[in-house]
This record gives sequence, structure tokens and C-alpha cells, in this order.
Amino acid sequence: MAEEKPKITIGRREKVSFPDLGIFDIDAKIDTGAYTTALHCHDIEVKDENGKPVLYFKLLDPSHPEYNKQQQRFVDFKEKDIKNSFGALERRYVLKTRLKIGRKIVKTSISLTDRGNMRFPVLIGRKLLLRRFIVDVNETYLLNTKKSA
Repeated sequence: MAEEKPKITIGRREKVSFPDLGIFDIDAKIDTGAYTTALHCHDIEVKDENGKPVLYFKLLDPSHPEYNKQQQRFVDFKEKDIKNSFGALERRYVLKTRLKIGRKIVKTSISLTDRGNMRFPVLIGRKLLLRRFIVDVNETYLLNTKKSA
């Protein structure tokens, strides 16, 4: 039987980065009730380029206004029906990218959605957490040397 790697303990909030998107140290809510990871975006659109669909979007994060102007471009993406926080199905674009949390870099799927009325621009779901992390709900920002509220 293969030996299981030790899990990293994280808090209910952590700073995360998306190195492939050029996005660093943004606040994420860790949500074991959510299945997938979601990223708050705006200006999400698909354009036809040389007969192939290309996904464009911008991040919306009030704590990092410089990200709001950076247009992201992806050719490898799909559409998927995902339940939102109210239990309703939403059609979302999903892409695979790297997410850095603490010292760990994980290749994961993220869905793009409007989280404008939510406190955190990123929601980390249990699919990413599975077999990697343990969540201590009494703590926040355990993986960062600089603590935030």
C-alpha cells in the first residue's frame, strides 16, 4: 500500500497566487462545502481567432486594482454547469492552471464567475483540498509569515 503524504494545515483564509496568470498574493476563502475552485472575473468573453475559440477575461480584485486591467487569454478551456452558492446551476468557463498556496503549487481547474457580492475574489473548494490539506477553521493565513485579519 502506498504511503500517504502528510497533509498541510491551512486556515479558513489564505493568500494564493496564480503564477500562470501573473496574479500573486490574493485573498482566498477556503470552503469545504464547495466542490470546485472559483475565481472572480469580469469582461469574460470568447472570441473566434482563426476558427478557434479563445477565452478572454479580467480579474476583479479591489485589493489589487492593477489586476483589473490585465486581460487574460486562454485557448484551453471548457464550459461546465456548476452549482453556485445558492444551489442554482450556472454555466461557467473552466480552465486548468497552477495555483500556489504556501509553498505548494497545484495544477487545478478553476471556474470563472462573478463573485462581486462576495468578500473574497477566490474560493478554494474541496476538490483542490482533497488529500493535500487539512483546514483549521479557527485560524487564518497559516501559510504566510505576515498575518492578516
